[in-house]
Amino acid sequence: MAGFLKVKGTKIVDENDHPVVLKGSATGGHMNMENFITGYPGHETEHKQVIKSKIGQEKFDFFFDKFYDYFWTESDAILFKNLGFNCLRIPFNYRHFLDDEGDLFEVKQKGFERMDKIVDTCAKHGIYTILDLHATPGGQNQDWHADSKIHFAMFWEFKVFQDAMVNLWGKIAEYYKDNKWVAGYNPLNEPAVSDHSKLIKFYERVDKAIRAVDPNHLLFLDGNTYAMDFRQFPDEPLKNAVYAIHDYTTFGFPNLEGTEYQGTSEQKTKIKSQYERKIEFMKSRNVPVWNGEFGPVYASEVRGDKDPHTINKARYNVLKDQLAVYKTGDPSGDGSPISWSIWVYKDIGYQGLTYVSPKSKWYQLFGEFFLKKKKLGLDRWGNNIDPEFAKLYADLEAHMKKNIPEKHHKAIYPHQWTINDYLYRVSKDMLFSQYAQHEFAELFVGLDFDELDELAASFKLENCLQRDELNQILREY
Repeated sequence: MAGFLKVKGTKIVDENDHPVVLKGSATGGHMNMENFITGYPGHETEHKQVIKSKIGQEKFDFFFDKFYDYFWTESDAILFKNLGFNCLRIPFNYRHFLDDEGDLFEVKQKGFERMDKIVDTCAKHGIYTILDLHATPGGQNQDWHADSKIHFAMFWEFKVFQDAMVNLWGKIAEYYKDNKWVAGYNPLNEPAVSDHSKLIKFYERVDKAIRAVDPNHLLFLDGNTYAMDFRQFPDEPLKNAVYAIHDYTTFGFPNLEGTEYQGTSEQKTKIKSQYERKIEFMKSRNVPVWNGEFGPVYASEVRGDKDPHTINKARYNVLKDQLAVYKTGDPSGDGSPISWSIWVYKDIGYQGLTYVSPKSKWYQLFGEFFLKKKKLGLDRWGNNIDPEFAKLYADLEAHMKKNIPEKHHKAIYPHQWTINDYLYRVSKDMLFSQYAQHEFAELFVGLDFDELDELAASFKLENCLQRDELNQILREY
């Protein structure tokens, strides 16, 4: 390798100024567990707390230690490299480093031990890593993956939360300052705050804390409102910073009409214009863009989807058309590619390049629950609620719309969320899932240590399947 990566114009380059295009994926449900990735309902910390209450501390520690060990191993790094990837994004929950019941400014070594297992195996096989703070105290956005259990981003309301994260980034930067295989730091995943200045000030503070100990690594800065909005960012970009978008398209998700992507010129134009809108800041400031997340959701018979082959064929075409945009999408307009990280490397079959086998202990134990959870619509990501239950929410939505003036709804941030989005977030992601946590956790009860080991081993690469057509598309990029 050739030293630390750095920014030069709209390019990421090595120490010899040779352009480096970072291509890869994210571990996803590992050091930050998301409900659709591993299958639990609701929020990660509550999920863990309820399991602990059902099976006790000893079995809880045993299971999760095994889960963390098995989810990413050297075998995963080898496959990742063979797919033609050179960069792994590592989402992490702050709780790996800090204790909610202790001092939020006392950083635990355990977090570094878990992170090192991933960073070191990647370095061994020539893979860069990007460290991504995916969940903060109070939640940096309103959604489930910020792991706050509420639909307010309370991170922005309490300075002590922000102070703790600035301090944490200083400690992380000090720890990894000499590691040239760490491409850089992604200080916040998908921040969302109505007062844009709060995000700008936080980035400036993080930049100062990191640069005090580490002048070399890149910063990957997500735009506001879920990595989509840079309109309030200052004219002067931060030094050695790459600006990060997330570029999901509705064409890659289930829809109530049941229609699939046709690849029409109008649809392709929409995919391209959506991307172009998000990178206007990068074009005007002559800085690099990194697409930190994108990718369709795929259908599966084991999850009860009808005709998954036809659905997935359309979804692969969505992906190909997105990749075609990124292949010449550099903000400079010179026709060179951008760096990207597709979501996600491993899961239970929604988006993963690899996924847990339907024949695994995981599906044997939780398969029926997954079908029930899908029917009830407890995961908003990549699912439609069963029509039998959809009418219940539709009636409540209609009632709310009738009694809430449009101007009052638009006063609530994020403005892009519909009343239906808020309704589902509060009633299903939070309340309904809070009850469902107990049903899910009770399935762990009675398992002995060997069975818990087998359950966690469902996520070992040798026990997983690979999404061959998806991986071939990415190989050929």
